This record gives sequence, structure tokens and C-alpha cells, in this order.
Amino acid sequence: MGAKKDIKGLIKALKGSKEAEVRANAAEALGKLGDRKAVKTLIQALHDEDSYVRLRSALALGALKDNTAVDPLIQALHDSDPYVRGGAAWALGEIRDRRAVDPLIKNLKDENSHVRLLTATALGLIGDHRAIEPLREAMRDKNLNVREAAYEALKGIADRINVEK
Repeated sequence: MGAKKDIKGLIKALKGSKEAEVRANAAEALGKLGDRKAVKTLIQALHDEDSYVRLRSALALGALKDNTAVDPLIQALHDSDPYVRGGAAWALGEIRDRRAVDPLIKNLKDENSHVRLLTATALGLIGDHRAIEPLREAMRDKNLNVREAAYEALKGIADRINVEK
């Protein structure tokens, strides 16, 4: 009974608090509690005026691994804040839904290297063959960390393909 009350209270805080920090902390807690009743509210919070709330909501949705969050997270790949775009990429990798592959491939060209790194990692987690060539291209990225993430992602996809054979 206490956990249900906690979730209701956290959802209320995420929806209605005037303090961005309270909303962000509520989003994070909802992700940790793992109750899918929070998904709808977390999806709505991807449009919060505060970028930290949007980031925490994206990360919480990734932790919940609910497929209904895929399309809103794909939209969040276009957020003005690079941390939100990176968080959305990470979340999509955690959910591992193949609908995210093409939008993530486009995201490999993001201007922010941290976003490109998280995108490469997400593509590796999803493991779809469509990502192989774009990840090969990402191995020529100007940023070493992005190149390493692309290499690891390709290795993971190759391992998955070998296991499936």
C-alpha cells in the first residue's frame, strides 16, 4: 500500500510542482520504483520547460523499458538540449525496440559528441544489422570516445549475429 501511495505522490509532484528540482527528482524516483503506471506522466514530462526534468524523464523511461515510450523518445532526439538528446538515445537503447534504429542512425550525425557516443551505444544494444554501415562510418568520427563506442557497438552486433547463426 505504501509503494502505491509513493507512486501517486511522485506522479503528482512530477505533474504539479513549481520547482524543477522536485519534478526532476520525482521523475528519477519513478524510474527507480519501476512501476509502469508512471509511463504516461513521464512521457508528458518529456515536454517540461526545464531540460533537467526532460532528461530525468527520458532516463526514467529507459529504466522502465516500456515500448509505449519509443515514439516520444524518438521525438526527444530532436530536443534543443544535447543532454536530453543523449538521454533519449540511452533510453531507446535500454528499451531495445527496432523502431528506434533509423532515427538513431540519423542521430549519429548530431553536433554533440556525447550525443553521438550515447547513440552509438544505443545502436549496439539494439543490435540491428541496419546500424552496421553507419557505425562503421562513426568509427571515423573526430572524437575518440565516439569511435570507441562505435567499435564496441559493432562488436556487440557481430557477436549477436554469430550467436544467431
